[in-house]
Amino acid sequence: MTTPRTIVDIHILQTVPPSNVNRDDTGSPKTAIYGGVRRARVSSQAWKRATRKEFRANLDPHLWGVRTKRIVEEVAKRIVDNDAGLADQAEKLAADVIKKAGIELEKKPRKKSTGEEENHEESKYLVLLSNLQMDQLAREAVHIGRSEDPAAALKAFKGKDVVAKDHSIDLVLFGRMVADVKDLNVDACCQVAHAISVHGVETEYDYFTAVDDAKAESEDEDAGAGMIGTVEFNSSTLYRYATIDVDRLQESLGSAPAARQAVEEFIKAFARSMPTGKQNTFANRTLPDAVVVQVRDDQPVNLVGAFEDAVRPTKEATRLEVAAERLGAHATAVAETWGAQPVAAWATTMGAAEQGLHATLKDTDWIPFPALPEAVGRLVEERLGASA
Repeated sequence: MTTPRTIVDIHILQTVPPSNVNRDDTGSPKTAIYGGVRRARVSSQAWKRATRKEFRANLDPHLWGVRTKRIVEEVAKRIVDNDAGLADQAEKLAADVIKKAGIELEKKPRKKSTGEEENHEESKYLVLLSNLQMDQLAREAVHIGRSEDPAAALKAFKGKDVVAKDHSIDLVLFGRMVADVKDLNVDACCQVAHAISVHGVETEYDYFTAVDDAKAESEDEDAGAGMIGTVEFNSSTLYRYATIDVDRLQESLGSAPAARQAVEEFIKAFARSMPTGKQNTFANRTLPDAVVVQVRDDQPVNLVGAFEDAVRPTKEATRLEVAAERLGAHATAVAETWGAQPVAAWATTMGAAEQGLHATLKDTDWIPFPALPEAVGRLVEERLGASA
């Protein structure tokens, strides 16, 4: 008999005012063609980054990780914190244990505040390690540095074992991929779709000027602007989607309570996060109009098909209300047509989105958002305990 899977699908409708939260190499807001219509797009990478940053505001530092090329310096700081007497050797000891963990290093010149250059060892690629893993590498480095035979102690050190356990929540959710060192790879337990607008968009341009204050006050100068320029932007109602493989999450973290915490924290962070592109210019940070979470036992289901035909407002309903109606109707159709009824579902809504979803989404508990992650987490832990 096959053990039922536990999959958490998160669907979000979120209206964003004029903004440029995720731009391409020319500075234009990212877009995509879907249903034959150009849509606003925010890449999955941008929203995963925003979610990881949101984690840091709410979690104990030991539960999240650091992604950097400057891993030697990060570990060296911890070595000094453990034993200040090893300060002179800290970077070398850090480099030694990191190389034993299978991470390739290279020397990179860096300018000091004096203008002089000095070489520092960095990893050849961005590496995501948990704080617990870096702490353990530092402790091992201290042990090696203080041993009677440092060379023998380093040779005996099994560095890859350190980076194969004590993973952080963001590491197991989003994974770690190092093409050259497969032993370092960690499969992601979470997938995030590119957010796209439920309607068509056109890029607009903000022509701006900046006034030179001193020049403007001088009678001898012309009153022209100190600089001029343009910023591209659009506004949109986005459909956002992410899914978590809870069973794989439990395998990676080692326990049902840890998996529950990861699910709850991801739901909170994913819903509340916002990529930071041009925030100072547009102050566009909003909260979702609707969050729908479904727990499934078969496979993830992205409901973006609800918006293949671009949404338009009607005389009776706003664009957001129509989008919410579409989302609920599509979710209901998937359940009835495919026999893919969720094990459980919850929704948090407000305003026009509430009217639209209530009209079409069936078999759903309607609760305020602060209670939603806990409700999902409780069911997740029950299911993982039952399958143990």
